[in-house]
Amino acid sequence: MKKSFLVIAASLLVCFTASQAMAQTDTAKKTTTTTTITTTTTNNAAADVVGALNSNPDYTTAALAVKTADLESVLKTGGPYTIFAPNNNAFTKLPAGKLDSLMKDPVKLSALLKGHIVNGKYAKADIIKALTAGKGKATLTTLDGQTLTLSISKTSTLQLTNAAGSTAEVTLYDLIGGNGVVNGLNGVLLPSK
Repeated sequence: MKKSFLVIAASLLVCFTASQAMAQTDTAKKTTTTTTITTTTTNNAAADVVGALNSNPDYTTAALAVKTADLESVLKTGGPYTIFAPNNNAFTKLPAGKLDSLMKDPVKLSALLKGHIVNGKYAKADIIKALTAGKGKATLTTLDGQTLTLSISKTSTLQLTNAAGSTAEVTLYDLIGGNGVVNGLNGVLLPSK
């Protein structure tokens, strides 16, 4: 009788321990699932176009230039804006000393950057619509009042040409900010001399 009692007690202990282990496993699974769901529901858009520009490490020089030219406060409010931002490599293609000279002269730097910014939001889909409506060409007006012409290059990329004839190609689309978008360029659009 004592042996039967011990066998039953041992069986109950094993069953109890097994169900506790299974309950802990189920809780761990639920926690993992909850964490996964939370992670996947975050919003990737930046608060503004300056934040969008700062979100990509290939555009740190352009972001620093916007700050140095004192354009951050303008671009963080109002809009919508589209910044056609030269990437870091584009700035290295400038003549020797040109970038340093511009960074020391915020007025000239501001004028240069305003030639890369337009009013309105022109994400890739919007640019395609504008090019379709213009039969392969579209013109936008920059913040400094100049004309920026968009067209398809011989290599089938989007090419921008400013009023001075300086050209660059779009290499990145749709860094979205709350008040606009940043599209990346492989060159700096220099103004006329």
